[in-house]
Amino acid sequence: MGGLRLRVITAVFFVLIMLGGVFGGKIPFVLLFGFITGMCLWEFTGLTFSEDNRQDLIRRSIAVALGLLPYAWLSALNLGIIPDDCWLPMLMCFFPLLFLPFVFELSQGNTQAFQSVGFIFLTILYIGVPFALLNAIAFISSDFSFHIPLGLMLMTWTSDTSAYLVGSKLGKTPLFPKISPKKTWEGSLGAAFFTLIVAWGLWRLFPELAFIHWLVLGFIVIIFGSIGDLVESSFKRGINIKDSSGLLPGHGGFLDRFDGFMFQLPFSAAYLFWIIN
Repeated sequence: MGGLRLRVITAVFFVLIMLGGVFGGKIPFVLLFGFITGMCLWEFTGLTFSEDNRQDLIRRSIAVALGLLPYAWLSALNLGIIPDDCWLPMLMCFFPLLFLPFVFELSQGNTQAFQSVGFIFLTILYIGVPFALLNAIAFISSDFSFHIPLGLMLMTWTSDTSAYLVGSKLGKTPLFPKISPKKTWEGSLGAAFFTLIVAWGLWRLFPELAFIHWLVLGFIVIIFGSIGDLVESSFKRGINIKDSSGLLPGHGGFLDRFDGFMFQLPFSAAYLFWIIN
């Protein structure tokens, strides 16, 4: 009961903070997800650069800084900090920075430079880019709207929770036993059922997107959100850990809570920009 109570208390505070950031307007939204992006980057780099030395601390700092840049650039553009006619020169300044990790590894005499730099690039691609796309989704109609980001979060939470609940009660057929033994096909079908119900509810609440589009986004969340969860499970199993951190008591770390959400974001963003622009 103590563990369950801790999970519930953490979940309540977490949801309240999330909803406050989403409903609070564009500034709280940008700050909230900037913080979440930074925490996910810090946790991930703590797993990839795990040695307790000055070099790995510098590598982590470089990876976090570069991983935050796409989100910071889009935030500044969408908030009007970067003028519309300056977005391309500002973006071009980002690319030379990607070569700075090579300079650092050379200065350290690292003979495995490409491995370290590869982890940094992976950090940007795996975490930094998806959260930057979330920012783009929030401003997809030129002005800020929390409707679609909120919808994607609700469907992801529904998919995760219903997969766990249905799987724990009815699950018999393992989905990927070598990666995540507790995930089952029954849980996945339950997640699909309840997620599509939420997609219908979102259409009723936010009819600016047609029902078919909310339905497609629901399927994207079901498929790629589940894959994202399995990808992180595979990564953690490979380095023999259970949680990415203990920052969220009873729930693991930020990366554990947002693995499926951020993995589906590139696919949702691609679909949304295709149908809206």
